[in-house]
Amino acid sequence: MDGQAIPVALTIAGSDSGGGAGIQADLKTFHQFGVFGTSVVTAVTAQNTVGVQKIHTVPMDDVRAQLDAVSTDLRSAAFKTGMLGSAALIRCVAAGIREHALLNYVMDPVMVATSGDRLLEEDAVAQLIEELLPLATLVTPNLHEAEILTGTPVTTLSDMRRAAHSLVEDGVNAALIKGGHLEGDAVDLLWDGHREQIWRRPRLATDQTHGTGCTLSAAITAGLAHGSELYAAVDRAVGFVHRAIATAPGLGKGHGPVNHFVPTD
Repeated sequence: MDGQAIPVALTIAGSDSGGGAGIQADLKTFHQFGVFGTSVVTAVTAQNTVGVQKIHTVPMDDVRAQLDAVSTDLRSAAFKTGMLGSAALIRCVAAGIREHALLNYVMDPVMVATSGDRLLEEDAVAQLIEELLPLATLVTPNLHEAEILTGTPVTTLSDMRRAAHSLVEDGVNAALIKGGHLEGDAVDLLWDGHREQIWRRPRLATDQTHGTGCTLSAAITAGLAHGSELYAAVDRAVGFVHRAIATAPGLGKGHGPVNHFVPTD
């Protein structure tokens, strides 16, 4: 393949030393989808499948320097954000996104790790809503994150629909509410202000789900980098993550990572 034909995708997120989530999951997913991945590391975590032992937040000047470096040379066709940690860091990243006029933005509002460890300061939620939502092409909250972002309970499909409409009304282009924790089938709902689409799959009886949110948002980002329409990018990403969970390698003693080696189609 001609090097110039390879699209670039950027991830702005935290590092997972266990390799199953964060920057590591994003770059593995980008590679699997045939895009060149660049990164801005916002935090360094001491983490494995059991939990998060320590978090070191990267200084904001260093985060901004990384963002400036990749945006002025290896400009992304699409990008995503994951763990941002604090209100100040959110403002820093938002300023960089606006200054470089970055497009095709998938916002994964990482708040709590699969293990239950909190990854976002409580006072930073308002900054996510005010600074980043209006810039995003798509936001991808799970049920708990959707509850925090909208301030209302999200426990049913009707709640998911209401949350998606609320987020679009708050300024995001489209919202994908991930219903992996619903009773019964796993359901994902996408709304862009005009069209709704629902993906429903049989629930997989497994705890090998570390990094699923990161992997899904990275797969969508890769699709957008390739020029796919949003609904097509989400459809391909949902299928990829389902297969990745179904064939998880069973690593670690806790919530193991998904299989990033599965085919993308």
